[in-house]
Amino acid sequence: MFKKITLTILFFSAFLMQGQMKTITGIVSDDSDVLPGVTILEKGTTNGTETNFDGKYSIKVAKGAVLVFSFVGMKTVEKKVGDITTINVILENDNVLDEVVVVSYGVSKKKFYSTSSATRIRSRNKVTVENRDSYGKRNENIFKRVQGSPLSTFSIDVDKAAYSNIRRLINAGSKVPKDAVKIEEMINYFDYDYPQPKGKHPFSITTDVVGTPWNVKTKLVRIGLKGKEYKQDKLPASNLTFLIDVSGSMGESNKLPLLKKAFKLLTNQLREKDKVAIVVYAAAAGVVLEPTSGTYKEKIITALNNLEAGGSTAGGEGIELAYKLAEKNFVKNGNNRVILATDGDFNVGASDNDAMEKLIEEKRKSGVFLSVLGFGYGNYQDDKLEILADKGNGNHAYIDTMQEAQKVFGKEFGGTLYTIAKDVKIQVEFNPKKVQGYRLIGYENRLLNAEDFVDDTKDAGELGSGHTVTALYEVIPIGVKSKYLKNLPKLKYVKNQSLEKYSEELFTVKFRYKKPSSSVSKEIIKVVKDETKEASADMNFAASVALFGMQLQKSKFKNRSKKKDVLKLASLGSVNDKEGYRKEFIRLVKAY
Repeated sequence: MFKKITLTILFFSAFLMQGQMKTITGIVSDDSDVLPGVTILEKGTTNGTETNFDGKYSIKVAKGAVLVFSFVGMKTVEKKVGDITTINVILENDNVLDEVVVVSYGVSKKKFYSTSSATRIRSRNKVTVENRDSYGKRNENIFKRVQGSPLSTFSIDVDKAAYSNIRRLINAGSKVPKDAVKIEEMINYFDYDYPQPKGKHPFSITTDVVGTPWNVKTKLVRIGLKGKEYKQDKLPASNLTFLIDVSGSMGESNKLPLLKKAFKLLTNQLREKDKVAIVVYAAAAGVVLEPTSGTYKEKIITALNNLEAGGSTAGGEGIELAYKLAEKNFVKNGNNRVILATDGDFNVGASDNDAMEKLIEEKRKSGVFLSVLGFGYGNYQDDKLEILADKGNGNHAYIDTMQEAQKVFGKEFGGTLYTIAKDVKIQVEFNPKKVQGYRLIGYENRLLNAEDFVDDTKDAGELGSGHTVTALYEVIPIGVKSKYLKNLPKLKYVKNQSLEKYSEELFTVKFRYKKPSSSVSKEIIKVVKDETKEASADMNFAASVALFGMQLQKSKFKNRSKKKDVLKLASLGSVNDKEGYRKEFIRLVKAY
């Protein structure tokens, strides 16, 4: 009887508490602008959220709860919840980090660099930080003469990690390293209004030619692909293996805790026919969840909740085990994929870039694809993660906030997980009667030799369901003098052939791709005429992102363009911005 009364009291207490819960909303800012990515936690609990791109948040708590607002380089603020439902907060600079010396970048006063996962030396009000973020070396593409190099060949790239990483750096008040700027990933972060494919090929092709906004003497060419979009219930069964880094470097709030939340978003979208296994690695690797149907979401989420960080990083061993498990449970004609989540710091076993590349190249023969998610900062190994995704027939994203997790696992769920075309290559042949020279903007580490285009053994990029890919060329027409074109030696054996029948063509673009389970490529050809049109909103926006990337790189090809030129183009291109990503880009440009 006593037990029944106690349970009844507990039930009514819980009911009354639920009735007292209220939704608190507000905006968090500093003294000049809104702050995205601010962490808001209910004190003493794990209940929390983050501000979105516009600095807005929403959280459900009981009256009397205390909300804790925290952000890198800013003073933490606590607010008690009373009768009002709107709590706006202005965060102030943290004077404790009055001067931060980042060894990689030099000395910069009043800049807010994270000291997470880095070596710190604190002396009075000075903090020395050895920043271990690393990026692959990139040499900007130059203009090439059509006479000497008529073919431009490259692999597509659907990775978007560079943009979200740059966003994180700008939001933290940090300098953007030159090698962190990958213009193609910045452009491809955004969606463009390309048509859905029709016919037998799994993607549509869009091309257009406009005047170059930063150079009146040249033309800007856009080549766009749109992957066929499948609804979630039409996607094949998924055999997913979560490979999660739980080493000591993953202990901070922007790493393993954020990672858990991100994977819960994915888990909540799984169907009965989908299966998930979880492999973790630190000093060693192990299986913490055998393949489990998407029906049992609570079991998967419990396994995620139980993960804790600690130890060194045996990434190679973890990859070996994850692929072994994925191969054992391989689903024919399904989506077989390992999803690696890490800051990229592998320091036990196969760990250098060459060793990891060889390991993944061997593993991809199994038919299991690899997606790579980067987390955290101060120790973010972008170069290593890019290699893993590239060689593993997958994509690479960087998750800095729950909003980005929602974009990757919510809005782009199908494209993140389901490949519709692999080894997609593009080859452009420019008409020497129309074009003197050309420059591919970005894609520096995706360039291929001309003969690689028809070599079906050559690895290239993958295209997911609903994904878009955009490439921009700056073209110098015949008759235009340019300081960027270097003279070629005279050629003895090249004959001057008549090109009259092609006099209206600017270039021909060819695409080769394989179906996910095939080893033989299909080819598509499209001829583009020399017709310059007025730039669309999408074209203006893509150009603005490219120009901002060039300015971040201090490119010699940006001419005398200024920040205001980027903002003007971006404004013209932001007419259709339902999710607010383009508006966020404008705010980032203004903030940098």
